[in-house]
Amino acid sequence: MQMRQMQPARGQVSRRGLLKGAAGLVVGVYLAPSLMKRALATEAAAADVTMPAGGFAPNAFIRVATDDTVTVLVKHIEFGQGPFTGLATLVAEEMDADWAQMRAEHAPADTALYTNSLFGMQGTGGSTAIANSFMQMRQAGAAARAMLVAAAAADWQVEPAALTVSKGRIRHAASGRETGFGAVAEAAAKLPVPTDVLVKSAKDFKLIGRDRDTVGRLDSRAKTNGSAMFTADIHTDGMVVAVVAHPPRFGGRVKSVDASQALAVRGVLAVREVPTGVAVYADSTWPAIKARELLDITWDDSAAEMRGTEQILADFSALAKGSGAVAGSHGDAQAALAAADQVVEAEFQFPYLAHAPMEPLDGWMTWDGSTAYARFGSQIQTSDQMAIAAVFDVTPDKVRIDTMLAGGSFGRRGQVGSVFAVELAAVTKTLAGVSGFAGRPVKLVWTREDDIQGGYYRPMFVHRMRGAVKDGAITAWADTVVGQSFIVGTPWEGFGYKDGVDALMVEGASELRYTLPAFSCDLHIAKTGVPVLFWRSVGHTHTGYAVECFVDELLTAAGQDPVDGRLALMAEAPREAGVLRAVAELARWHDTTLPEGRARGVAVVKSFGTHVAEIVEVSVSDDGEPRVHKVWCAVDCGVAVNPDVIRAQIEGGIGYGIGHALYGEITMEDGLRMQSNFDGYRSLRINEMPEVEVVIVASDAAPSGIGEPGLPPVAPAIANAMARLGRERPRRLPMLRETA
Repeated sequence: MQMRQMQPARGQVSRRGLLKGAAGLVVGVYLAPSLMKRALATEAAAADVTMPAGGFAPNAFIRVATDDTVTVLVKHIEFGQGPFTGLATLVAEEMDADWAQMRAEHAPADTALYTNSLFGMQGTGGSTAIANSFMQMRQAGAAARAMLVAAAAADWQVEPAALTVSKGRIRHAASGRETGFGAVAEAAAKLPVPTDVLVKSAKDFKLIGRDRDTVGRLDSRAKTNGSAMFTADIHTDGMVVAVVAHPPRFGGRVKSVDASQALAVRGVLAVREVPTGVAVYADSTWPAIKARELLDITWDDSAAEMRGTEQILADFSALAKGSGAVAGSHGDAQAALAAADQVVEAEFQFPYLAHAPMEPLDGWMTWDGSTAYARFGSQIQTSDQMAIAAVFDVTPDKVRIDTMLAGGSFGRRGQVGSVFAVELAAVTKTLAGVSGFAGRPVKLVWTREDDIQGGYYRPMFVHRMRGAVKDGAITAWADTVVGQSFIVGTPWEGFGYKDGVDALMVEGASELRYTLPAFSCDLHIAKTGVPVLFWRSVGHTHTGYAVECFVDELLTAAGQDPVDGRLALMAEAPREAGVLRAVAELARWHDTTLPEGRARGVAVVKSFGTHVAEIVEVSVSDDGEPRVHKVWCAVDCGVAVNPDVIRAQIEGGIGYGIGHALYGEITMEDGLRMQSNFDGYRSLRINEMPEVEVVIVASDAAPSGIGEPGLPPVAPAIANAMARLGRERPRRLPMLRETA
């Protein structure tokens, strides 16, 4: 299949295919006239999604304006991971457009038109943006090109096959005629949408795979000159700013509230209870925050989580001593452990982690009594649309969402149950019931403190591991995992839960890239009152560390080199072996004399279909703090659509991963969160970012994810380097606790 995608392919065109969702990646390119009109009607209603008269919209993804600009409507949110550039590259490639004429905008919320084939709804996650759209956007571009060429050919009364297209110019060599896309856009719009188009062979690519000297990021200029619009930039007439006082303990409820002092703050307009706490409405952000501090609220903690993290961790550790639901097994691990020359045991513990994107949650909404209009960084538009509709008791088609640029997410905005969207709708609906405020727009603002203390953390996890070494070889591996489920009890439960196993909790642990004689992995799903959520790289955040630390420890026990020993176990994982060989060559693993006091560690993790190997060079200060001097990385993500974006995502994932491995932890005492801002929730500082060198392994496989896979290998590589320095391999993360 991967090879077939690299050959000329014929797009299959049907409305049925488009609406099937999962099949939309390949066949859902063109629109029947009714759907096209619907898409255009939706776009025309959006303030930021308009097309000049005389333009051309061959499908729901492309608009060609009379000034020659080509705008790609991107169904995925742009929060820094690069879909604007990546998807526009795919379209430009097939249109033979000039990169300078390309633009990108968020597509409107419309499940029928913009379904993510992984989710069956419109949304971004799982590092799927490019993988999900690779063929879809190319076919859309090829269709647009065919229609523009047909229009020019008709005007010049020549055969379309006699025309060529290069850098956005259509040419007829025999007559010397030449035109841009915009000049024939109106005529092209009157032509039937082609039902069968070819996409290019890889050998003909002119933009796919090219670096930033040819394909620069489309969103960088606006983000650096300040013209890019984020939710925080929205200011509209009559807008009211709302902040919400949330319970200090998860599961707490409002028992009573005295708002008299808060209402005395100048600029405060109203105070009302909402399902998630107490909302303060003001004419700007500061009085709202100031008034919230003056609320006198009595909380009912009778149903709240009252445990501290140490108690929760101890409970998890106790559970790990027994076997859970089987997530994966082969051979007889217990028998092999009993027959071993040496049994290695380890328990790895992982904390709650906040996402802490640079832009905390915020959103803007109006409600006119029958329809809602929301503008915010919506990551799963379909879910948010449905959740907002439920609050107002209307059908989802009565809810319009404009997806805004967002300052990061790392999973924070991909909320199961659309918690923030529900709160945004609730505060808007509540204000509409206050005399004199009906119809006024509301901007809901979460502060940094709200965001870090707001929960929906990466769950805590415990891995209890045992491995057997016999005659210099690893003969058995047993891993018992304990943690909270990402999806059990949520609308996403059917996505990956079966027979007591949440597949996301054990991804990367329930089956290994290493060929071993005996293997078992089982899982306990624990319950706490702490709300949890996907976090960048989801299950691989903890399984990558546990697996890569433990295999390193077993190889040490077996007397084997960390790289050579891994390669010997990768007979059935050629792409993992490929990146491992590549990074070992890049870092000169076998041929380097390190400075005194430094050591190198290695780790390999496959996540979201992408294979990543990293080698880190580390020293440890006198007070025990690791310092990462350099990271070498090899990545195989299939066809590299945009190498610059790939490198940027790898570098970002490494920095994010180092910061959390060294310092990241949300702790609770008596159910109260102890961290509230970056003074307590430490990130990697800019002067601490190591040099990163990335090699992209050439591949003709279909593109896979890149937003998350750079993160999982770095923490175990650091730990393995520390072990080679003679230090203890950290069993509990973060490596430095209470150091912020």
